[in-house]
Amino acid sequence: MSFFSLFGGGNIKKALQNGAVVIDIRIPNEFDGGKVSGSINIPLERFTINVERLKNMKLPLIVCSNSFYDSSIAVKRLKKAGIKKVYNGGTWTELSKLQRKI
Repeated sequence: MSFFSLFGGGNIKKALQNGAVVIDIRIPNEFDGGKVSGSINIPLERFTINVERLKNMKLPLIVCSNSFYDSSIAVKRLKKAGIKKVYNGGTWTELSKLQRKI
C-alpha cells in the first residue's frame, strides 16, 4: 500500500496539476541518483538561505525526500516562514509514481 493511498493524495495531485514546484531535500548525490521529474534539489541544511527564493515562487510547494518524516521537517520550516501552500509529498519514489499518473 502506498503513502498516498494511506494518507490521500488529493491535495498533492491537485497541486501537481496546478504547477506546484517539487522540492527534494535529499543530499545532492542522492538526488542525482534519481528524482521526481522537474524537481529542484534544496538539501534541508540549505533551507534557511533559500526561504526567500521559495516564497518568491508564489506557487504551491511539494516537499519530498527519502522519508515522510524528513519531508515533514521541511514542511514545518516552510510554514513557519509564512508559506501557506506547502505539502508533504513523502518519498520521492511515491511522488514520482503519482506524477507519472497525471
